[in-house]
Amino acid sequence: MNARTVSRSADHPIEDFFTARWSPRAFTAETVSEPELLGLLEAARWAPSGLNAQPWRFVYSFRGEVEFDAILASLWTGNQVWAKNAAALIAVAAKTTLIPPGADKEIVNPSYGFDAGAAWGYFAIQAHLNGWSSHAMGGFDAERAAEAIAMPDGYAMQVVIAVGKRASAETLPEVLRNRETPSPRRPITESAFRGKFAFLADTDGYQP
Repeated sequence: MNARTVSRSADHPIEDFFTARWSPRAFTAETVSEPELLGLLEAARWAPSGLNAQPWRFVYSFRGEVEFDAILASLWTGNQVWAKNAAALIAVAAKTTLIPPGADKEIVNPSYGFDAGAAWGYFAIQAHLNGWSSHAMGGFDAERAAEAIAMPDGYAMQVVIAVGKRASAETLPEVLRNRETPSPRRPITESAFRGKFAFLADTDGYQP
């Protein structure tokens, strides 16, 4: 059984790759080279960040490496089931402080998570454009992940990204096959408001 077909269309004109990109769980045995992966991380490097702090840090490893297995072991069991087949895993951490222009002392960076998320978005789009699939996971043990990548103090784990070539949903455990499909989005009118925040009842039928 292949992924269910979900119709995804934009409410306003955008480039097709925004609606074509999605986060699968099924990956082939194909490998990714280090230059190819660095090409995707290069796109992430150009994401915007507050005060150009660039708080994101990426620790990557390839399937078959000890470091890959260590990151994999930090994932929740439900993610390990499929992420083990990825060509590479990338742990994303973010520096939690910055030195403002003209200052000589570090302060808390309130937007470190927001900025790291922007870098992930750039990465995900470049991966799609280059023919790769990527899936960011928040389901992991932060302490084990930090230990796996030898993360120093002053940083916070954000996500673990699985990268690979998309495979058929048939390669997944049966419980995951129906989830192997592009997820929908709520209408923009439920997310963007002019002038003031509008409190709307949650809409049924949407899934992360």
